[in-house]
Order: sequence, then structure tokens, then C-alpha cells
Amino acid sequence: MKRGVIFAAALLAFGAAAADYPVRPIRMIVPQAPGSASDTVARLIASALAQQLKQQVVVDNRPGGALMIGMEMTARAAPDGYTIGYGPIGALAISPNIVRGVAVDVQKDLQPIAQTTTGHMLLAASPTTPFKSVRDVIGYAKQNPGKLSNASSGNGTPGHVGFELFKYMTGTNIVHVPYKGGAAGITDLISGQVQLIMESLNSITPYAKAGRVRGLAVSGPRRSTALPELPTIAEAGVPGYEATTWTGIVAPAGVPKFIVAKLNTEINTAIATPSLREKFAAIGSEPAGGTPEQFGELIRKDSAKWGEVVKRSGAKVD
Repeated sequence: MKRGVIFAAALLAFGAAAADYPVRPIRMIVPQAPGSASDTVARLIASALAQQLKQQVVVDNRPGGALMIGMEMTARAAPDGYTIGYGPIGALAISPNIVRGVAVDVQKDLQPIAQTTTGHMLLAASPTTPFKSVRDVIGYAKQNPGKLSNASSGNGTPGHVGFELFKYMTGTNIVHVPYKGGAAGITDLISGQVQLIMESLNSITPYAKAGRVRGLAVSGPRRSTALPELPTIAEAGVPGYEATTWTGIVAPAGVPKFIVAKLNTEINTAIATPSLREKFAAIGSEPAGGTPEQFGELIRKDSAKWGEVVKRSGAKVD
């Protein structure tokens, strides 16, 4: 009887804790700088969660280390549910394969909460080039190896490894030029300093719609709702090509399951609201959602995929 009373009391305490959480502001660590594509989406999610949870969700930007500084800070935080991390694909599935001496194992030291968005990258050409299609690019690159250059927003970013996969699948030799952020790369693309780029729709869609860069194809498995007139890279001449982007929320590994479950429910509710869907659509993102287990499987699958691309290409963080 005594043991039964103790168990019942524990259940009551557990239920009370679940009902009360959160009782103070939550910190969301974002591993990129303010104003970046990731930061924009993170702030939309933080604002929606704050309204639902009736507590502030404060964005804490911690850029650097190929996104791993912010992930390490998240992993080392107290596992009480009051520090969570915004995890883009670069931080959770690419950088761990490309950065030497990473101090955090994202699949052991962090636990997935929920996938928040999914999206595409745009393969775009400078308006100073004659390229009107993906086949134009492939044809020229094969006849002129090493004469074209592709910008990315940095070593180890989705645009970097996504283009490495493109080069591998097309048998082309195109020179990678990493920038410190997508904006600088897009600027040089417009002026013709580089001829090609693969960049997230969040960053480059306004330039494509304004005609300042020439969109050729999107990187996902299907056409984008933001640029529906453009084919996928697979449709445009590279069968089987796919490079999606995604983001999600993670927490330190020791956060109690009831907090994980509550945050998962609230995130799924937030990204299903029409207002947030409209805001995502305006910047080229699509809501995702799902269980922590589904997000964890996505991280494992894409980490293995991009690990192979990194190994084949010899890509590294300079």
C-alpha cells in the first residue's frame, strides 16, 4: 500500500509539472546571426509559441563554428525545458560531417522536439550569363571545366554540399566560392563575379521574382509553391537529384519527456495556423510538423546522405 501511495503521489506531481510548464521565459538559441534566413523563421516560431505558452520565447543568436557553437550551447544547457535550440539542416546533418573536432554529438547530446519547416534551394544563374536552363549549365561546364564558379553562403552550408552533389551527379568541374552569408554571394552573382549559386528560397526568392538573378530550378523532390513555374533539378536534366532544406527544434538530451511532448504539441499547433503558414509561404518555406521520432529519423537519414557527399567531394571548412 505504501508503495502504491508513493507511486500515486509521483503521478500527481508529474501531472502538475506538465500542466504548469512553462512558468518562466524560454530561451531559443539560434546558431546564426540576426537577419539570416534561419533567424527570420526562428523568430516567427518563437513569436507563435510565446502566444500559445503565455511566456516569452527569447531568441538568443549564437553564430559561429559552422553553426556548432549554438548547438553546443544548447546541448550543455540545463535539461529543464527552458533552453531549446533552433536546428537547421546545416547544424544537425551537415556540419557534424564536415567540421573537425566538433565538441557535441547532435544525435546523442540533443533530442529532437519537432521538425518545423521544409524547403527548397534555388539553383540560379547570374543575369550576365547566357544560361537559361540547367542543361545549358551542364553543357557549358563540361566543355569548359573549371571556368564556372558557384557561390555559397559558406563552407558546410546546404548550398555548398547541395552543389557538390550536383557536380558529382553531372560530372562537372565548377569552382566553389564560399561567402560569409548568402547576401554577399547573391550580390556577386548579380554583378557577374560568380556565375552560379544554390541558395535557400528564404534568401533568394525576392531576387528571382524581381529578375535580378535568373532562377533555373529548385532542389527539392517537387516544385516549390513559391516559384511554381520553375522545374525541379531532377525534371530539368539531373534525374534522381534531391536536396531539401529543413529546420526543427531540439533540446538538451536530458529534458523530461513530458516537456518534449508538450513542446511538440505546441509547435505542431503553431505551424498549422493560417497566419504562420502565410508568413512561411512569403519567404519560400513550408510547414512540416510531426513527432520527435520522425524528426530524429530525418536527422539520421540526412546526416548519412550528406556525410557521403562530403566524403566524396572532400568538402571542408576552411
